[in-house]
Amino acid sequence: MAAVITLSIMGLLFGLGLAYSAEIFKVEIDQRVEDVDELLPGFNCGACGYPGCNGFAEAIVAGEVDKLSQCKPGKDEHYDPIIAYLEDHPNKDGSTINIKK
Repeated sequence: MAAVITLSIMGLLFGLGLAYSAEIFKVEIDQRVEDVDELLPGFNCGACGYPGCNGFAEAIVAGEVDKLSQCKPGKDEHYDPIIAYLEDHPNKDGSTINIKK
C-alpha cells in the first residue's frame, strides 16, 4: 500500500512539474508564418533556397525575402494572396512587409 501511495504522489508531483514547465517554456509562434505557409504551393522542394515552404514562409514574415518569385513552383495565384495577406496583417510595431512578385 505504501508503494501505491508513494507512486501516486510522485506521479502527481511530476505531472504538476511538467504542466508548469510547459507553461514557462512555451514557444510563441507567429500565426502569420502558418497562414503564409498555407498560401504557398506546398511542394517543400527547397528551390527557393530555404528548407521547405515553412522556412520560406518564416523568411517572408521576417522580411528577409525581396521577391516571391524565389518560389519556383509558385505562380501569381499564390503570390497575390500572400501580398494581400501581408498588407492586411502588419508587424507588431505597425509596419508592413513590402514584398514584390
